[in-house]
Amino acid sequence: MSGRYDIPSASALRLRGVRHYWMRQRVNQVMEIPVKNRALLLAATAVGTFALAAPALAQRDQIRIVGSSTVYPFTTAVAEQFGKSGGGKTPVVESTGTGGGMKLFCAGVGPTHPDLTNASRAMKKGEFEQCQKNGVKDIVEIKVGIDGLTIAQSKAGPSIKLSMEQVFYALAEQVPGKDGKLIPNPNKNWSDVDKSLPNIKIEVLGPPPTSGTRDSFHELFLEAAAGKIPALAELKKKDGKAFDKVWKSIRKDGAYVEAGENDNVIVQKLEANKSAFGIFGYSFLDENSAKLRGVAIDGVEPNYDNIAGGKYKGARPLFIYVKKQHVGVIPGIDKFAAEYVSAKAMSKDGYLARKGLVTLPKAEADKIAANVKAMKTLTAADVK
Repeated sequence: MSGRYDIPSASALRLRGVRHYWMRQRVNQVMEIPVKNRALLLAATAVGTFALAAPALAQRDQIRIVGSSTVYPFTTAVAEQFGKSGGGKTPVVESTGTGGGMKLFCAGVGPTHPDLTNASRAMKKGEFEQCQKNGVKDIVEIKVGIDGLTIAQSKAGPSIKLSMEQVFYALAEQVPGKDGKLIPNPNKNWSDVDKSLPNIKIEVLGPPPTSGTRDSFHELFLEAAAGKIPALAELKKKDGKAFDKVWKSIRKDGAYVEAGENDNVIVQKLEANKSAFGIFGYSFLDENSAKLRGVAIDGVEPNYDNIAGGKYKGARPLFIYVKKQHVGVIPGIDKFAAEYVSAKAMSKDGYLARKGLVTLPKAEADKIAANVKAMKTLTAADVK
């Protein structure tokens, strides 16, 4: 033995993400040390980094996914299929909500951070910027299907149909009074909103602010309705920020109940309370169609054909986001993404459609599959 250490090169170390950042920080500290002591300390640092980095990667050989509760059942189905097919260990999928998933996903690169996140809306500009700030530079956006954001109720309750404006007057924190000026929402019962509606207490169970479903509800229902109400349409012309504040604010007096990120909890509460209504994705309505019914909005039922055809106004796209810097490091990510966009999963006759996913037109699905194969990444121009 020579009695000397062979220091691995940077390429051999394959320094990435947090390991690369740690090494740079350590080198910066070393540069403050007198020249005669630097060589020995740098050599020791490199050996130590190599020794610690390899086990860090080795400690996780299973894909980790976080994010939307709406997308959760679809990603879980793909994860199970991936595990059965021998592509690798069955990925761990956690339901954290879209906003919570984005925070975890964008927190950094390395084995302590998730590899993918589910989202019931597109990534926001601020989230993209946070990713970039934390070193998550290469993000692959995959549109996996369409969902219909539904208002549902127990089949044992009184059947009703609602307009977008009625939903607004039931749930917005402030509404126009008789003189057109904004007042705290005074409506206690549905019959207060419109005399044609049942004389029962307004109680709507829905997601918290961290949920992508909550974001979608504000945009697809409350903003759309506000634009149709004359007093608010006039406010929009005069003061856009004040208008935005109105449709982005939901009641806090008990009429709207934040029921957490687990949509199954809302389903269970609707079964127990025939007078309550719940907000969640179409797949949960479809899965529980024996017990629940969807509320028609502006005369359109929330069913598969109406959502796929664009007739139902609560339709929205669903996404997963892949951390490309983890591809080739955490095993199987590219194969998992390929399974997600495969015809057996995403086609109209695929296993995701049987789970309640409203699938994409074939031409669009084929284009997305090609982008996934190329691992095409998002740019700042792609996000809003």
